[in-house]
Amino acid sequence: MKDERTRLAGHPLSLIAYPSSFPRPRMSSPVSDRIIINDLFLRTIIGVNDEERTNRQDVLVNLVLTVDTRAAGRSDDINDTVNYRTLTKRVIDLVEGSRYFLVEKLAEEIARVCLEDRRVQDVSVTVEKPAALRFAKSVGVSIHRIAEGGKRKAEGGRPTAEDE
Repeated sequence: MKDERTRLAGHPLSLIAYPSSFPRPRMSSPVSDRIIINDLFLRTIIGVNDEERTNRQDVLVNLVLTVDTRAAGRSDDINDTVNYRTLTKRVIDLVEGSRYFLVEKLAEEIARVCLEDRRVQDVSVTVEKPAALRFAKSVGVSIHRIAEGGKRKAEGGRPTAEDE
């Protein structure tokens, strides 16, 4: 235990003693900031049945993006963070223009759009189809995707021309 305390010295969680069977918190990234976009209520063609292929259905989209917001918190400048209005417009365009068969595919494509901004380290996407099943309020899929190469732009850097 003494060796473990020495290794973690200086970390805010260093005073917590974890039993060997208890998973320790990941300390690889100092950033746990989140941008949350809740309850985007959109309409799209989605599903495998004939009726679903011709009639638009409601889908509910929720996003949680891990982004280092420290630079924006210091500067109060929209250019120092992910512009969630711009991102939301891109997601709306994707969803309303799509014709996927599966909610899983739609969620995957939404995650891809979110991760195109180099400042987004990871994203959780939930897509639900309200009233898709008779006795359920909604059915859906929730996925979590990490940017290729793991942590990107963790210091709040802006995307470069080659990032866009």
